[in-house]
Amino acid sequence: MTETTAPLTTVMTTAGTTTDPTTGTTDRPPPRRRLLGLRLRLLGWAIVLLTLATLTSLVVVRQVLVNQLENRVTADLRQETGDFRRVVYEENPATGRPYGENLRTAVDRYLDRNAPHDGEAVFTFVGGRFYNGTEGPPADLAARADLTRQWTRSTRSRYGEVVDASAGPARWLVVPIVVNGQVRGHFVVAQFTGASREAIDSAVRLMAVACLLVLVLAAGGGYASMGRALRPLRTVTETAREIEETDLSGRIEVDGADEVADLARTFNGMLDRLERAFDVQRAFVSDAGHELRTPITVVRGHLELMGDDPQERRDTIALVTDELDRMNRMVDDLLVLAKAEQPDFLHVQDVVVADLVRDVFAKASALGDRDWRLGPLADATLPADRQRLTQALMQLTQNAVQYTGPADSIELSAEASGDQVLFTVQDSGSGIEFAEQERIFERFARGDAGRARSEGAGLGLAIVRAIAEAHRGTIAVESAPGVGSAFTLAIPREVVR
Repeated sequence: MTETTAPLTTVMTTAGTTTDPTTGTTDRPPPRRRLLGLRLRLLGWAIVLLTLATLTSLVVVRQVLVNQLENRVTADLRQETGDFRRVVYEENPATGRPYGENLRTAVDRYLDRNAPHDGEAVFTFVGGRFYNGTEGPPADLAARADLTRQWTRSTRSRYGEVVDASAGPARWLVVPIVVNGQVRGHFVVAQFTGASREAIDSAVRLMAVACLLVLVLAAGGGYASMGRALRPLRTVTETAREIEETDLSGRIEVDGADEVADLARTFNGMLDRLERAFDVQRAFVSDAGHELRTPITVVRGHLELMGDDPQERRDTIALVTDELDRMNRMVDDLLVLAKAEQPDFLHVQDVVVADLVRDVFAKASALGDRDWRLGPLADATLPADRQRLTQALMQLTQNAVQYTGPADSIELSAEASGDQVLFTVQDSGSGIEFAEQERIFERFARGDAGRARSEGAGLGLAIVRAIAEAHRGTIAVESAPGVGSAFTLAIPREVVR
């Protein structure tokens, strides 16, 4: 570093797989488990980042301290030259002239008045030869011929740096002394920075040890906290291993609102959907097996006993055909219930409520000789599946026909109520016992009064409930024996899907 100041005057097969030649199937080995778990990998990356940040901080802190030392040394060097300048211009009481006219006198007065700081030394040269300096300097730089030649030949102020074997590095500033336009001597002040640099290095080493302890504590605490944070992931894995087709009830306890907790909630939601899907599948198989067993037995028994008499054969074929038709209707109903769980069960469009009810009324009037009535109709448009709603209302009217006689009335109406549209099918038939009103919407459930009248399998109201729930709506019944029944299908007026 140099600065100039004015003188006193200015394979075809993948490796690791095996193929069964008899079946042509390929058995792949299970995925190789990583040597380090997710917790250690995350902790490792965190420690690496913390280490890099710590090292960067130590380097920056040391550089800042060194820069501050350099600035302080520069300020001290300038201060010493300023003090010497004031002595040079100070008036000598004995002669009435400035001390600078006699350089030796000026140097002696400066050395008497200014005690050097720790690690500081002053060297003065008059006429190219060393004259005087600080007593007991950290190193006698004036004894080095290379430095003295460099200093005594300087015609301008400048900085320099030297490393002494005994005292370490030192920064110096040489200022030529100009008297009457001629260089008569040189003033040199040096700062030995070895002790200060060692203090900086000691402080940085102490910081490094402290940072190392912090890293160790952070690693231990991070390992424990990551274990708690990643516990839901282990629970997800354990739950997934324990799940079987026969038991999908396992769930993960979720505590928190972070990403891992969201994953656990998503996994629980997936299990809910899988459980519902398996329940539907099991219910479909169980219901189909249970309800189809009887007609199959009837068909098989009559076919085995069928004789050669033509009339007997015609009667048997008619009975078998009727049973097969009933089986076909039952299978169709079961398929509708199974499909109700699928996303494409509904095809939503804008449905004019009044037009829908009028169409259903026209179709239902042909189901039986009853006193058919059309009640109030809401002037509203509903986002729904028109065909599914028609199917549900037709099923309710069919159910009403089964529980009424020719002298009874059946009324269809639709009213807007808040954010819902209420479709009602009301009859004056035999009614439903209160104890049966909760179970009539279950599969294969029929009221006692309807067992003798209906040839169905008891799936109609279950289909109505499935259609209502697919629209995010509800189905309810109000009934009493001998009074009649009112089935209300409530459909929300917002988009269902």
